[in-house]
Amino acid sequence: MFRQTTTRTLSIAAALAGLALYAVLGGFYSREIVVEIVILAILAISLDFAAGFGGMISLCHGAIFGLAAYTFAVMTAMWDQPGALAALAAIVVASLFGLAVGAVTSKTTGIFFIMATLAFGQMAYTLVFKSRWLGGDDGMAGLPRFDLAWLGIDMGSSLTFALFAILLIAASYIAAAWVLRSAFGRTLAGIHANESRMKALGVNTVIHRARAMGFSSLLAGVAGIVAAQHTQYISPELLFWTVSGEVLIVVILGGIGTLIGPMVGAVAFVLLKHQASNYTDYWHMVIGLILIAVVVAGGRGLYGQAEHWLGRGARKAEGLRRA
Repeated sequence: MFRQTTTRTLSIAAALAGLALYAVLGGFYSREIVVEIVILAILAISLDFAAGFGGMISLCHGAIFGLAAYTFAVMTAMWDQPGALAALAAIVVASLFGLAVGAVTSKTTGIFFIMATLAFGQMAYTLVFKSRWLGGDDGMAGLPRFDLAWLGIDMGSSLTFALFAILLIAASYIAAAWVLRSAFGRTLAGIHANESRMKALGVNTVIHRARAMGFSSLLAGVAGIVAAQHTQYISPELLFWTVSGEVLIVVILGGIGTLIGPMVGAVAFVLLKHQASNYTDYWHMVIGLILIAVVVAGGRGLYGQAEHWLGRGARKAEGLRRA
């Protein structure tokens, strides 16, 4: 069951403040790094919602992410619709696709669920890749960003866009935490802990798991909207299964089932990637070794392990005080 502890509140506040300071004090490159972290973090939070709290390890979140980006691109670049309407359409498409995937796959578990979501993701990738009207393997370029000139905000500024992205990850985290603390979130946690017992209590676990997949996909859609506006170019590679695999690595690296862990994992992953790639083309090996160490150390992830140590220290201090 999810608990928004003081430690987690302070941690998310520190992470957001750190990203904001890095964007404000850094140059264009630093802001690009911040946006890259934010996109990956939102997508990781969406996967953690499904996998960490619903037990649904999905390999189609990359496809959902890409579908949202393509929906935004079609609405704005091809049909000349306002950015707000395009974003709403992208979120609806992502949510409905995730809900459909959840409805079909929620009766399965384990490796069968993973493979079913992989199949859905690859079908979406193939559809986009083969569609010439969507640019095929060339992708789509020239995508606009939100027009907030009426508020005196220039979204073409790298700093403004980076800060806007940080606001979106804060909103995504708050939304996910709110849902997890609701009756629905508690029921989802119960299904993850003991599905048979929840069925015995009369809970329709298939519907709950499908809805959880739908909400998780909504968050993935938000990441897709930011990604479409970031470089103002998208390609079918956004939908490929390796994107989902990379996000799963980030979730495990940061700490699955913590909600804030994926954000920590995204920061670590992006910074390690850029730093290690300065010295070697085999930067994947560096991340792989760190991931192995994290798993062998207990599988709690970077944030999860830190939280475990803090909790153990607090319990020892409380025991000494009572003694």
